[in-house]
Amino acid sequence: MVRGSTLKPYQSRKVSRLEGRLRPPGDKSISHRALMLGGLAVGETTVRGLLEGEDVLHTAAAMRLLGATVARDAGGVWKISGVGVGGLGEPADVIDLGNSGTSARLLSGLLATSGFVSFVTGDDSLRRRPMRRVTEPLSLFGAQFLTRSGLRLPMAVIGTSQPMPVRYVTPVPSAQVKSAVLLAGLNTMGETTVVEREATRDHSEIMLAHFGASLRREETEDGTAITIVGQPDLVGRDIEVPGDPSSAAFPVVAACIAGASGLTVEHVGVNPLRTGLYTTLAEMGARIEWRNERVVGGEKVADLHVVGGGELRGVEVPAERAPSMIDEYPVLAVAAACARGTTIMRGLAELKVKESDRLAAIAAGLVANGIDVEIGDDSLTVHGRGGIVPGGGAVATHMDHRIAMSFLVLGMAARQPVTVDDIAMVDTSFPGFVDLMNGLGASIAPAGA
Repeated sequence: MVRGSTLKPYQSRKVSRLEGRLRPPGDKSISHRALMLGGLAVGETTVRGLLEGEDVLHTAAAMRLLGATVARDAGGVWKISGVGVGGLGEPADVIDLGNSGTSARLLSGLLATSGFVSFVTGDDSLRRRPMRRVTEPLSLFGAQFLTRSGLRLPMAVIGTSQPMPVRYVTPVPSAQVKSAVLLAGLNTMGETTVVEREATRDHSEIMLAHFGASLRREETEDGTAITIVGQPDLVGRDIEVPGDPSSAAFPVVAACIAGASGLTVEHVGVNPLRTGLYTTLAEMGARIEWRNERVVGGEKVADLHVVGGGELRGVEVPAERAPSMIDEYPVLAVAAACARGTTIMRGLAELKVKESDRLAAIAAGLVANGIDVEIGDDSLTVHGRGGIVPGGGAVATHMDHRIAMSFLVLGMAARQPVTVDDIAMVDTSFPGFVDLMNGLGASIAPAGA
């Protein structure tokens, strides 16, 4: 739930089909990075297709507090006048990042190597999420962090004015940790290196290079080493943000399970490190065709055409696929519930420290709607009902937008309506989700309406 709001329970009912074309909101990961790097570049950056969800708007507000000029024109184009690397200024107020974990972790990288003190907080959900994963490597630069117990927000960041370059081997796959270290390395003399054993989203590397930073990749005994040369002259760029594949996942899965659907989801980012869900759905028997593949600003983009009505089957999803689809497991679990046979998902420990304990929230929501599941330390087993999902359950979202949207999708294929206790937080990543889905043929309305 967004701070200060009241609960908004909604209900989703079974439909015979979804049909039409849509363009999902801009990619959230890329939108955050465009605002941050635009704020560090010299000159003007223009951004088209920016996700205007609450999470990204918190990043925009944070960059304004740090000295960048960030504004949206009447045509929906965002224009950013940056301050240059090393030019961020001490904020005059507390930086409130709402529900955005991405903002909190990536911004910590920028603040860690800026020579001033800043204070960061967020909503109830964000204040429960531990920050140790980023404070540990960022402390190596010389920054200091003062937090509540458990290394949770609110947090004071005492940035260092004389940062030391580091070489950091990530203990677990995390694009946010990798990005925070690389961003800290921007304002650090010399070379900063992050080593990862498993590949994670590379949006930061693509966009850093787009703005003019010098990076290189090499294979080492510890894994893939990504090195950034500090204190570059970043230059303002034009950016077109592709549709978010994590947001596209909801209408795509809905079309797969809601009768004889025919849906085209346009301009979706299909970066190979983000397409694990679509690989898995294909293995399950989903009919998804990639059309009009192209490259936009270094990012691969395609239109996804989905034909529903076929039977999905259970599969085993390997742990090594998790980094490429970590945000999509809630809606994959919905597809698994509608499939014939058992789906086993491994490598899910990361889900325990998302907006909620997503692993527990997914399992509880499925059980409430008549689906048998087994939950392990880092795995989830879903025993599919072969298209006959009982439904009728009430799902606790725990202020998690992906849990809310995933179970509204389940309601489109369940015998009885599925209710989620709140959708207020959905605007953090997918503004207009309910209206868009209803326009395609869904039946989502306030509970009791």
